[in-house]
Amino acid sequence: MVKMPDEVIQTLKKQNPVPVATASQNGIPNVALVGFLKVMNEETIMIADNFFNKTETNLKENPEIAIVAYDGYTKKSYQIKGHTEIKTSGPEYTAMVEWVNSVMPDMPKKAAVIVHVDGVYNSQPGPDAGKKIV
Repeated sequence: MVKMPDEVIQTLKKQNPVPVATASQNGIPNVALVGFLKVMNEETIMIADNFFNKTETNLKENPEIAIVAYDGYTKKSYQIKGHTEIKTSGPEYTAMVEWVNSVMPDMPKKAAVIVHVDGVYNSQPGPDAGKKIV
């Protein structure tokens, strides 16, 4: 795992919804907009699975994920790549349930998707587009 720079974390914290990309074991891509996503620490992101269908299937087949962090004001953009664990019990799941309940108690709480950050990339247009930051 790698540590996300503070600027990336702050950009991600301001964004809602957040585009999240997955792919099936056969490489068929899927992008979903996620409303419940938060940074747990510099190396970990939590996503609440409220309504995942294709995303859930993809993560079970292929645990790799990509997340776009974009600041419309500064126009800075980053891509975060990582691998996931799906938790339906235990402390991470309990933390997700408490978090979702504090915002929208009637929202389904199927699972906590824990993202372990493997890399952060520059997604801004220009000569450094796609360059690995960490």
